[in-house]
Amino acid sequence: MTRTPVLRLLKIADYNCNFHKFSRKSLSSCSKTILQTSAATSTNMSLNEAKRIAAHRAVDEWVKTNTVVGIGSGSTVVFAVERLAERVRNEGLEVICVPTSFQARQLIVENNLILGELDRNPKLAVAIDGADEVDRQMVLIKGGGGCLLQEKIVASCAEKLIIIADYTKNSEHLGDQYKKGIPIEVVPMAYVPIRGRISAKYGGELKLRMAVAKAGPCVTDNGNFILDWHFKQNCDCDWAKINNELLQIPGVVETGLFVNMATKAYFGMNDGSVKTQDK
Repeated sequence: MTRTPVLRLLKIADYNCNFHKFSRKSLSSCSKTILQTSAATSTNMSLNEAKRIAAHRAVDEWVKTNTVVGIGSGSTVVFAVERLAERVRNEGLEVICVPTSFQARQLIVENNLILGELDRNPKLAVAIDGADEVDRQMVLIKGGGGCLLQEKIVASCAEKLIIIADYTKNSEHLGDQYKKGIPIEVVPMAYVPIRGRISAKYGGELKLRMAVAKAGPCVTDNGNFILDWHFKQNCDCDWAKINNELLQIPGVVETGLFVNMATKAYFGMNDGSVKTQDK
């Protein structure tokens, strides 16, 4: 235990146990306070640790040798690739990895895994990917990192789509936790009329996603723009219907709504456990 937590615990003990009036009873109470506080501190996991345990468990349960695996994008997928590389080294697994983005491609190469492509490996046994939010019906919001089109293509080629995330991504309804909207990838010349049509039909606000490290809009790996749709909250939405209607608008390339696609989700919880949710 580091110095700071010990001092903090002693202060708590001093407050609760009145160290200036020592007695067996107060010392017993003091010890109990320290132990309880220490236990609570030790089980409060960071988000990265929560992501790690979810990713490792999913890889252990779903990746087998002689398979083709889709590798998603985002911070949680880093831990999945880490575990996959570890299993390849230790168990001699033979796995081909198909990336969903430039980031995923780099992770595969940097971890000395076999890089595959859909033109050579069009059928995948499983795709492992993160999500920005998962609701109780296993509808996903994806695309916060801008890779929604390629993520959906790879997911559609996989027999199983396995989602890995931390506990903050688990919601009753879409929008409960994730407040950045549903990403919609659009052809650049059409973003203004598309924005108007979606707002007029469904309400809410659509914002053109701007780049961080350069001036101007965010440009996807496919050369498109992204509209983030901040839809009306607390609506009983038929997301399958809405997704299909959005895709009918000329200029809409893809949406970040993944409906009836995920097989199972793994959420790393802050108490060190892993919660699972099935389709």
